Amino acid sequence: MKIKALANDIDIKAYLQKIAVDSGAKEILAAKATHYLIAVESLHVGAANILKQDALSVGADFAVPRGTILATPSEVDGLLIATKRQLQRLAKKEAAQPFGLKEVSRYLHALTRTKRVSKVEIMGIVNANDDSFYSQSRFMGENAVNAIEKMIEEGADIVDIGGVSSRPGAEKVTKEEELSRIRPIADAIYKRKLYEKARFSIDSYTPEVIDYVLERGFSIVNDITGLEDDEVCKLCASYGATAVIMHMQGSPQTMQLNPSYEDVVEEVYGYLQRQSEKAASFGIDDVVLDIGIGFGKTLEHNIALLQHLSHFLTLQKPLLVGASRKSMIDKLSPSPSEKRLAGTLALHLKAAEEGASILRVHDVYEHRQALDIAQALKKPIF
Repeated sequence: MKIKALANDIDIKAYLQKIAVDSGAKEILAAKATHYLIAVESLHVGAANILKQDALSVGADFAVPRGTILATPSEVDGLLIATKRQLQRLAKKEAAQPFGLKEVSRYLHALTRTKRVSKVEIMGIVNANDDSFYSQSRFMGENAVNAIEKMIEEGADIVDIGGVSSRPGAEKVTKEEELSRIRPIADAIYKRKLYEKARFSIDSYTPEVIDYVLERGFSIVNDITGLEDDEVCKLCASYGATAVIMHMQGSPQTMQLNPSYEDVVEEVYGYLQRQSEKAASFGIDDVVLDIGIGFGKTLEHNIALLQHLSHFLTLQKPLLVGASRKSMIDKLSPSPSEKRLAGTLALHLKAAEEGASILRVHDVYEHRQALDIAQALKKPIF
């Protein structure tokens, strides 16, 4: 006999299949192996006691403050600790309970329905301007096309091209100037049919620019203003383009002056939910959500959003994370932008672990390698 502990993040379904577990039992057992920690805040004390007992009845637990059983405080915060299978059973129980527990039921149901992607996609960054914070991502004209071809060779699934810098304090650019920067690159992509090798995204919120590139093989609109402009919504719908909705507090010119939130996770979540509904109302079928790392956030805000990334999966949309070489790395481990690759990989691997479907990066080759190795480590080896 041999006994050995396995990694907690191993591909449990693959392991169960390898040891020939019955197909019907495989899903149930996999659900039992997936663990969740769920914070429930400002819960009615009566609901907390009900949830505690119901959690215990399914084999889970709900940690509550001392005095909860005596109803000393009127509201309490708690921590639900459970497997996916236990949450599924608990969701059914709470659907019939009072004190707001029906809302808990709906959340648990949504959370257990979320699906993780098997392959995280890489979005390479090409800045067709001379003002983006990382100078090595700036390319113009033919140099931009060469950079794009290199990114595709290195494993980019998507190439994101922007003619205007969105760094903190960046100067505004006219739509004519933005289009003049993008036009020759879009024309070259279309002429060389590069859109057959990778998907192309336009990092813009200018309707005239978006219209031009969608006519030339682009299929994604990466809008840092989160589809605030109805004209952008109409264009996405008419071309059948994917819309990336990002959260930003303020504008690039003001966003880092004094960003503040009562609850950054809930406020960003609410915004992305509202804008997703707006997208649907315009007939946009394909939406990706971006929590907007560095766009009107402090270091603490950015960390909180990454730590709670799986919460955003309940919106049932793919998640994009772009922390590549951003200043939060410098604040955690002092370094200039050209020496932030290691920090970027750490942040992005964590984002992928928490459910990100797309990583927006400056360094395609290094991310493809890191993701391939991380994926390989999850496969059971006998």
